[in-house]
Amino acid sequence: MQPGKFSKTAQFMALFRALETARPAGRRLFSDPLAAGFLDPSLRRLVRWSASPPVSWFIRAFIDRFWPGARTSGVARTRLIDDWVADAAASGARQVVLLGAGFDSRAWRLPALEGLRVFEVDHPATAAEKRARMAGSGDDPSRVTSVALDLDRASLGDHLTSAGFDPTKVTMVVWEGVTNYLNDAAVDAVLAWAGTLAAGSRLIFTYVHRGVLSEPTRFAGAPRILLAVASAGEPWTYGMLPEALAGELHAFGLRLIADLGADDYRARCFGGKAAHMRGYGFYRAALAVVDHA
Repeated sequence: MQPGKFSKTAQFMALFRALETARPAGRRLFSDPLAAGFLDPSLRRLVRWSASPPVSWFIRAFIDRFWPGARTSGVARTRLIDDWVADAAASGARQVVLLGAGFDSRAWRLPALEGLRVFEVDHPATAAEKRARMAGSGDDPSRVTSVALDLDRASLGDHLTSAGFDPTKVTMVVWEGVTNYLNDAAVDAVLAWAGTLAAGSRLIFTYVHRGVLSEPTRFAGAPRILLAVASAGEPWTYGMLPEALAGELHAFGLRLIADLGADDYRARCFGGKAAHMRGYGFYRAALAVVDHA
């Protein structure tokens, strides 16, 4: 991410959510009425045009051709994480931390989070841009406690505690779309912090297969995606190996519950239609629980 600039990839994800929200109620995976408000005027027009079914099909087909699998993976991942968050809330989580929140709107749109305190942690430039774009939306910005910091350079635990976070309460941590932009030390620092949380706390995070960084041609659509994020000034810098993930998490006091690739969670969310969706298979979503045993 470029110094002083908000995340462009956060806006792309908001676009995917807005386009999904514009689909008919019986066919969309979720509804995110705030997503369009995070977009630049030209992208908001695109979302309005998508109200026409033929135009909607063309827009989605164009995105899927330009960024193979990014949109379908992104919206399926959103639904998957929504379900995991709702399950965590039902199982006793008392507070939520959204790491690298970007233009996330779960604090406002998920009924499961009503009554829970929500902390949003993000780069200062992106956090400021989010507040500006929410102005006039009618949604209460005080619904979340905003914690502005750069995960590559600042202490997460200290900043959260200063903001009122209680590490003794069972917590739901969502770390979506972030690890691939960090370095090894920053990722390890977050995992180490998560492992100190109250037993039963859960960590949701996404990551890319480490191989996509060194041998992108092995993965469908990867070279084009890597070029796109680098051109946006937000190159991917970090990946993990799925086969080693459980052991790595165990070292930090975390037990792996689920680890799904994009093909897996597309199949879960789109059913049979997922068989025709290609690309982004290297992107993964994992769920772990704090286990002090």
